[in-house]
Amino acid sequence: MTDSQGAGSLSATLERMGPTWLAGAIAAGPATMASLITGGATFGYALLWIVVLSAVLGALAQYLATRLGLLSGTTGIVSTVEEHLGETWAWILVVDAVLAAGLAQLVIMKTVADVSAAVTGVDARVWGVAWAVALAAGLAGGGYRVAELGAKLLVSAVVLAFFASLFVVPIDAGAAVSGLVPHVPAGIDGALVAAGILGGAVHITLVTMQSYTMRARGWTRSDYGLAKLDVGVSMLGAFGIYSLAIFLVTASVLHDPSISAGELTATAAAQALGPLVGPAAQWLFLLGLWGAAVSTLGGNTVVPPYLVADKFGWETDVSDSRYRALLAFVALLSAGGAFLGGAFFPLLVLVLAFGLVGTPFAIAVVLVLLNSETVSEPTPTLANVGGVVLFGVASVTAGSFVREQLQSVGSDPAATFVVAFALAMTLATVGLVVKYLLGGTATAGAPTGDR
Repeated sequence: MTDSQGAGSLSATLERMGPTWLAGAIAAGPATMASLITGGATFGYALLWIVVLSAVLGALAQYLATRLGLLSGTTGIVSTVEEHLGETWAWILVVDAVLAAGLAQLVIMKTVADVSAAVTGVDARVWGVAWAVALAAGLAGGGYRVAELGAKLLVSAVVLAFFASLFVVPIDAGAAVSGLVPHVPAGIDGALVAAGILGGAVHITLVTMQSYTMRARGWTRSDYGLAKLDVGVSMLGAFGIYSLAIFLVTASVLHDPSISAGELTATAAAQALGPLVGPAAQWLFLLGLWGAAVSTLGGNTVVPPYLVADKFGWETDVSDSRYRALLAFVALLSAGGAFLGGAFFPLLVLVLAFGLVGTPFAIAVVLVLLNSETVSEPTPTLANVGGVVLFGVASVTAGSFVREQLQSVGSDPAATFVVAFALAMTLATVGLVVKYLLGGTATAGAPTGDR
């Protein structure tokens, strides 16, 4: 094969990749950025272990979702659950994912509106309404790609800035190595930030959207090899570099034990870029945060419509007027985020932690379906072991966050809601596992129909 043929083959492969890159773009959004910066600023290198683990487990979660999507032969994960587990379980998955994505949508819109206000001086509420209308028109009309490209360019600029900063700031190698030892700092902040960091990569939104984006890309079982490469390069590679660079730079430059997770602001976080760009740090950071938020806002908007449309048997693209109307409704509803009070930085961390609470159920659903008649090929033992580890780590990390929230039940409505949601999802997960163990689904490797 000639060099030109090799280059052409590489170019063609890169062009065909995509679904997990969309998940990676959402994972590398403002909430993950806020969690990483908060973790580094508040605890130094202590949470480096979960930053590394988040990229590995994020890639594993997307691989399992990809395998289910390609080998099940169905249109989406909700219809797959309904066909093989029943309507009740399908509705639980829809409610779980829509709650997580919906709350994230509001806070991401608040981020976009607040940053837009900081840059322009125009009231954030005006920006919230304007962005919602633009989002509805762009997504419902199918013309979002240009806006997404521009936003991703800004995100890439910030990632490069943080990565370049690694060669400028004084990284404490000894402290960084000690941060690879699993340990969650005591208190609400430690559990919240750990859950936020892991939730950025292992999130029900990312797991459930995979089957729909692969379908939109036209992937089939024959694209299995390409799909694995897509997962590895985007989540393990690009997202991993993104997370490590931001965390290490922040832990080196911004660490201050007196800073609490609830007090950190975007302006303070911008100081992490100071060693590279000096006085321009705040503006560059705000623009990068804005770009990450805009890019994630569009990707996150499609998740609830995907799931609801699949549940009702509609097409999951704009050719179906019902899906298009639902997409516009979700986009317009997100304007409410601009009217939320408080600083958006702590809220971004909180919504990721909340999303992680509902993620173990989604992982359990994927594992049960992969080891049932849903797919015609037995799941490799290593993949199953990895899935169980993924489920365990997500459950323990989410559990630490929920345990700390118990202290505020009754006095704090948000904490009370988190605990109630966690209890409901725990019961659903236990019920699903019991159903599987009692033979509610058939054993793996038994073909069903023409798959």
